[in-house]
Amino acid sequence: MIEGPSWGLWLITKVSQSIFLPSVKEGQFVLNFPMSMTGLTRGVAGVPKLTEGAKIGSTFAPMTKVYLKRKISRRVENGHPWIFGNEIDKVEGDTEGGSIVDVFTHDKKWMGRGYINLQSQISVRLLTRDKNETIDDNFFYNRLLAAWEYRQRIGYVENCRLVFGEADYMPALIIDKFNDYFVLQTLALGMDRWKPAIVAALEKIFQPKGIYERNDVPVRELEGLPQQKGFLSAPFDTQIIINENGLRLHVDIENGQKTGYFLDQHDNRRAIQHIVKGADVLGAFTYTGSFETHAGFYGAKSVLGLDISENAVAQARRNAGLNGLSGVCRYEAVNAFDALKQWSKEGRQYDVVMLDPPAFTKSRETIQKAITGYKEINLRGMKLVKKGGFLVTSSCTNLVQPDMFLDTIQLAAKDARRRLRQVTFQAQASDHPIIGGWENTNYLKFLIVQVL
Repeated sequence: MIEGPSWGLWLITKVSQSIFLPSVKEGQFVLNFPMSMTGLTRGVAGVPKLTEGAKIGSTFAPMTKVYLKRKISRRVENGHPWIFGNEIDKVEGDTEGGSIVDVFTHDKKWMGRGYINLQSQISVRLLTRDKNETIDDNFFYNRLLAAWEYRQRIGYVENCRLVFGEADYMPALIIDKFNDYFVLQTLALGMDRWKPAIVAALEKIFQPKGIYERNDVPVRELEGLPQQKGFLSAPFDTQIIINENGLRLHVDIENGQKTGYFLDQHDNRRAIQHIVKGADVLGAFTYTGSFETHAGFYGAKSVLGLDISENAVAQARRNAGLNGLSGVCRYEAVNAFDALKQWSKEGRQYDVVMLDPPAFTKSRETIQKAITGYKEINLRGMKLVKKGGFLVTSSCTNLVQPDMFLDTIQLAAKDARRRLRQVTFQAQASDHPIIGGWENTNYLKFLIVQVL
């Protein structure tokens, strides 16, 4: 922790690199602000040097206090870390975006400590409800270490979502581990300010071969942050190969969707192993062919994958070749929506149809359109399944909750005049923890049904 009576800088940077730096202001660790540096300020043996007037302290007391309205959301009372602007009664002290604040109830009872950004609809994200817990570099080191220990205990070691934001009590932070490589996203200003500490913690815990940021996501703009991506370590080849369920798969860290690969379906891909054996399989919205490659690996007679992206299809073919499945797995770059509609009219039939579409909405205002979309593609998918065959379908739309998704599938079955028998209904892989009552942590729906 750094204290000082006036502005000071702790300079940790490379020559001519623009980064976010911690600063000192009136006894408070204000965190980071952007500055373009042309040199280094270091102390003995390369240890960052404190500027004159700064000193090491032993206590931490945020100067800013946020008071909530009397009728605060039950969500906050029950432990959810988000506090919206309309839940705040008043703020006392500095409101610089990203700074650490203490949160109190309307009657001045301490509730938690987190970071503030009044420019965001989510004005405060709580990091801790322990009044004695200091928000500093060690805080993030300990949280990352706890997240890693949890993954190891439940069997996720080589590839995993190391940090799943709120579910790991680090809101707006995503870190995916691909063996010795790490990809992170800091999706809110307050978390972005701690990026150097997070990178340092990863280096200390894992000694990784490389760290990359995929902050090229529009949600950052809502926080006043730019979209950006790049190396947070020494540069490395961002085209890597991972092992999953006995398969080898290409991952494009730099240009793939999200962090490069969808680890959340890891366990669900394994769930298809029995139903695809000896089957003719159709996969729609295949992306890089992870489900389709698994189907071939598990003994499918033939696999056809559809995706609108030429680049995705090219990588799907590479994944098939990497596993000796080029003769089983074929791919076409077509509009999957149109193909499902046309082929169902033509009467094509498959033993197994797999649907893994992208999220259909990120706004509550368009939930009904999303429901309509899910119903339509599943209706078309069911019509393509032979009697007694299987439909494998997913939804990663957070706002479409599990019951709503299941109801939509049943409506599609009614319109298709087919009966369904549920085989399994699962969420995301367990390295993406679900916290009860926090809907944003329970986002993936994965369903296998027999179509009768």
